Amino acid sequence: MKKFEYFDVTADIGFKAFGENLNEAFENAGLAIFNIISDTSNISPDVAESFEIDSEDEVSLLYDYLEELLFYHEIDFMLFSEFDVDIERADEHYHLEATIKGEAIDWSKHERKAEIKAITFHMMDVKKTSRVELQAIVDL
Repeated sequence: MKKFEYFDVTADIGFKAFGENLNEAFENAGLAIFNIISDTSNISPDVAESFEIDSEDEVSLLYDYLEELLFYHEIDFMLFSEFDVDIERADEHYHLEATIKGEAIDWSKHERKAEIKAITFHMMDVKKTSRVELQAIVDL
């Protein structure tokens, strides 16, 4: 099973991330985001960052998660290649705990692809069938 794929959107890039469950699909969404920025196969998982998010629904949780990934990338000048996500439904909201691993940006080592300016809600979706499919568009 593929982990993610991209689709064309004018001036932006969209992706679909797949997983056997919500946790795996979110992990693959993280991989998709950082493969837009650089080749994740060249990013060593040397430094770990952890964070938690609470959101009212799965789509909002996806948006908040992707925003948090972009935050760590921009504030700490990091690239990430490993994502461990645990999502639980708690009462009327969703709770996400994530540990992401990567290293400081070194453009002499890491391939520079595209800069992500923002995550958008446009066409963002979470579909659950026999597997989970996430869809998002990022502004380049």
